[in-house]
Amino acid sequence: MEELITVIIPAYNAAATLNETLESVRSQSYRYIEILVIDDGSLDETPSIVTRHAAADDRVRLISQINGGVAAARNRGIAEARGNLIAPIDADDLWAGTKLEKQIAMMAESGPEVGLVYCWYAIIDAKGLVKGIAKPTHFGNVLSALCANNFIGNASSPLMRKDVILAAGGYSTQLRAVCAQGCEDWLLYLRIAEKHEFRVVEECLLGYRMVPGSMSRDGRQMLRSLRHVTDEILERNPDQSQNLVNGDFNLSAWLFRRAMSGTSLWNAANLAAIVSTKHPKRFAFSFIPEMVRRSFDALYRWVRRVPKNRFAIGSVGESQVPVTCPRSTNGN
Repeated sequence: MEELITVIIPAYNAAATLNETLESVRSQSYRYIEILVIDDGSLDETPSIVTRHAAADDRVRLISQINGGVAAARNRGIAEARGNLIAPIDADDLWAGTKLEKQIAMMAESGPEVGLVYCWYAIIDAKGLVKGIAKPTHFGNVLSALCANNFIGNASSPLMRKDVILAAGGYSTQLRAVCAQGCEDWLLYLRIAEKHEFRVVEECLLGYRMVPGSMSRDGRQMLRSLRHVTDEILERNPDQSQNLVNGDFNLSAWLFRRAMSGTSLWNAANLAAIVSTKHPKRFAFSFIPEMVRRSFDALYRWVRRVPKNRFAIGSVGESQVPVTCPRSTNGN
């Protein structure tokens, strides 16, 4: 008998992107899924969009709650889930049509020591155009690698066992309580990695949207979030001290690149000031060359008008959705 997967979509004022996200979920070649959209107190058309999809597909269910933040919304979905496997996706991201099929196949062939299966992903912009592709390959006991870098990269990639999530305490709502949202997914992955192995599907099966105004653009809040995560993990794993220091720098560098690639130059300047104080040598040898390289790269793209490919999600209702990973435009 097929294993039921519960897809959880936290949504707050997500009307601009939710329809496309739901289409990508409903078009999965693995059909035995339930789709829970947690409306976290939206003030826009989010509920009506979900209602339209639910009328066309009885796998879709709308759950409404007072605004409590993304962690609380995901936890609500986990509590309501009938499936033993959980697949979260943010309301602006996109899945390729075979994502769940390939992840559950890998989960099925793994033993109980595996708690999470993730995949490669494309970074896409507001129009769905591919900006780059991330191809992490860590598997097995990944705690050290995960402390040094959140290689999973987002909240929409993993397929996880529900019992493993519950044993790890779910997504932390305490980060929002101390104005430090942003690293809830990384913290959950770290808690899972303390006791379970990971696997990876080495295919680009996710379009992870990066747009101005997204939470990951708030660099200072993300770094505050990281400090809380580091404190918790270090208390239980003092041997991971250096890896967590590396993780601090790597997240700072990632946030800096995001700010530099958009219009948030003031945010980039603030991040540069923070990192130059905490990691002066690394700043000199990494950030400054990075600034120069990215400036020349942006100029080259502007002059050459380098085309971008659009992330493909397939069609709603197809039982098999052939999807080819879009070509990267940055050479990765």
